[in-house]
Amino acid sequence: MHGRVVRSTGSWYDVRTDEGLLVPCKVKGNFRLRGIRTTNPVAVGDGVTLCEPGQEGHAFITEIDERRNYIIRRASNLSKQSHILAANIDQALLLVTVARPETTTTFIDRFLASAEAYRVPVILLFNKQDDLRTDEERQLSEYLQLIYSHIGYKCLPLSATLLADDESQRAPLRQLLEGRTTLLAGHSGVGKSTLLNAFIPDAKARTAAISEAHGSGQHTTTFSELYELPFGGSLIDVPGIKGFGTFDMEREELGHYFRDIFAVSQDCRFSNCTHTHEPGCAVRQALEEHRIAPSRYTSYLSMLEDKDENRYRESDK
Repeated sequence: MHGRVVRSTGSWYDVRTDEGLLVPCKVKGNFRLRGIRTTNPVAVGDGVTLCEPGQEGHAFITEIDERRNYIIRRASNLSKQSHILAANIDQALLLVTVARPETTTTFIDRFLASAEAYRVPVILLFNKQDDLRTDEERQLSEYLQLIYSHIGYKCLPLSATLLADDESQRAPLRQLLEGRTTLLAGHSGVGKSTLLNAFIPDAKARTAAISEAHGSGQHTTTFSELYELPFGGSLIDVPGIKGFGTFDMEREELGHYFRDIFAVSQDCRFSNCTHTHEPGCAVRQALEEHRIAPSRYTSYLSMLEDKDENRYRESDK
């Protein structure tokens, strides 16, 4: 049988077959022996081949189709392994909140760079616009939208809590989702479950209040799942992401995944410029002339440090 992985709990997978059956599956052990350096050799969105269910009532996944793309991050506490968030997706929606909880520019930029590396278009949803309590929060939200729209990313301000009853908010988002497989990503507490419930009430995704004491969201999704949209397309909901460590990026190519830095770097004196100390660096000049946002350059440097740390670890062996 052939189908698509629609749910992953880490050890179990639900596969929707081409005939429409939902089959619980496990993975053959040899999948982990094929040099796949991931904590999850099979991801939601994967096309797979599976054997017929046996007496145990579940099937085994025997093959994975070639992936069109995927989005990946370094696995928690495992610097040498990665975790695939989803495979074969048309786009990602990254939910951003400037407070309660705060989404840092470093997190946004790391996510965007990884998506660029694996050819996944990203749309930024600036959520909880109805909960901006101070002028400073409103100005920060507008400033971030200005930065990323200037780079070329579509930015959409919204209030997910109003989606269920406000067609003016639902319409532009529905247009973006219709007919596409979309990854829904962001920190815990940014409103992913609320957005999901607005478009797929049957999903009954749980929502949780934000912890005022810590200003962070409580994890409400503990596994990855694909939900079919009633108007065509699908949403892949994944557990809230705390950090976004980089993986499988060469130090020399890191700047390629920052659109604004890459565009300016064509004018650097040296083709292998790291934009840190070299003479004739067009990127640092653009930074001084305010043509590149300081936060973007800081994020680039932080990812460059990741690469340096990995290089030093390897040389210590």
